[in-house]
Amino acid sequence: MRLKARTLLFLAIVGAWMAPAVSHAQIVIPANMDKINADSIRRDFDSQPFFGLYKDNYFTVGTTLGSQPTTTNSDVKFQISIRQRLTKSVLPFNSYLFLFYSQKAFWNVFQNSMPFYDLNFNPGIGLSKLVIMKGRLIGKLSLILEHESNGRDKLASRSWNKISLSAAAFIDPNLMVHAKYWIPIVDGENNKDILRYSGIYQAGFQAISTNKRWVFDATLVKRKGWNLNFNTILELGFRINKKDNQFIMLQYYNGYGEGLLDYNKYHNRLRVGLLIRPDFFSDF
Repeated sequence: MRLKARTLLFLAIVGAWMAPAVSHAQIVIPANMDKINADSIRRDFDSQPFFGLYKDNYFTVGTTLGSQPTTTNSDVKFQISIRQRLTKSVLPFNSYLFLFYSQKAFWNVFQNSMPFYDLNFNPGIGLSKLVIMKGRLIGKLSLILEHESNGRDKLASRSWNKISLSAAAFIDPNLMVHAKYWIPIVDGENNKDILRYSGIYQAGFQAISTNKRWVFDATLVKRKGWNLNFNTILELGFRINKKDNQFIMLQYYNGYGEGLLDYNKYHNRLRVGLLIRPDFFSDF
């Protein structure tokens, strides 16, 4: 199956943050954080590579729970997610400008000719920062303008835009809670009701074991409406080698909006595969 790729990237620099330092998912918290001030943390981040991972990168295979595995309900799902830091801490309030890109694919490898069923393209640009108080890292804020579409035309076309505000609070070096709210701009003619399925905000947490071998993510995506309707994403990873960022991954998805083409169809899927994640906490 040949998909026509269409990527629309909006450019914007919006707002300003009053806290004194900025960073992103790749920064590592020093063990003596209590004795380090904001300037030294910022200098440490400025010296790091501009290019790095954004969200989790993974390659998984799985099927629908509660049903006999078949060639139609089993597939491969993978995600590639990167970011490029465009500036050092030279913007107002020591903020950094980032360019983001994520791509998610659903690949029907068990069918003849192994076609790609759906490809989702998600570029974005925005500002991101670490919030530091009294020499301690307490959280992170990001404001991103992003686009998501599946590169298809006619009846299979899906697309929407979001102005996303996300926040993460670092409870300790092993626990992070996160939330993300978006202002949607739905321009796709075939997915006007996407908020009913793909949601309007999300919240969750990520926990890392003391020995850094295990990582667990839980994310709930609230669908539009006043009732308690959520898309649930649970992920468990085991680090293959203590010095690597590669994990054996188990992923569970329950709800709608897993992919753009079938955003309004219910999925209950379990997958296993390889996870490659940032050195620090992931983005969502």
